[in-house]
Amino acid sequence: MTQTTWKIDPSHTSVEFSARHMMITTVKGRFADFEGTVVENAASLEGATVEVTMKAASIDTRTEQRDAHLRSADFLDADKFPNITFKSSSISGTKDTFSLTGDLTVRGTTRPVTLDVTYDGGGKDPWGGERVGFSASGKIDRREFGLVWNQALETGGLLVGNDIKIQIDAQLVKQAAVPVA
Repeated sequence: MTQTTWKIDPSHTSVEFSARHMMITTVKGRFADFEGTVVENAASLEGATVEVTMKAASIDTRTEQRDAHLRSADFLDADKFPNITFKSSSISGTKDTFSLTGDLTVRGTTRPVTLDVTYDGGGKDPWGGERVGFSASGKIDRREFGLVWNQALETGGLLVGNDIKIQIDAQLVKQAAVPVA
């Protein structure tokens, strides 16, 4: 049996999220610093594993004051918990569309998360390498990860929504295959 490792190409990948603000608009952001791998075997999709690490301090919503607050102990506590990680536990479906379930760890709290994934295509790059693309989406409740800070509004409601939508568009680069005994 042969295992193949694919590495995320950070210059052609985006890890983004969105949350409701005052329940009247959506604020979007991204993580700028991340790395990850997918390890597959030729036998089946179900045997593949996915591991991703994002640097909490790399959060970027295009507003420095908000980003500093998101890095603080009120939210990600990036000094104490510098990494956000995802490690897959199961994959089910077809090569073209599948569910990817795994453990997401944010701020030291680990919860299962399922992402809906679509295979976007693949091929050779101009340098002879092989690349594939995937899109993934899902949703988490931030409170399940200890992200409970909020502020009541005079008009009713809360400043920050609890549901966080996740959108990932990933390009992976094939590494040398390794025989496994």
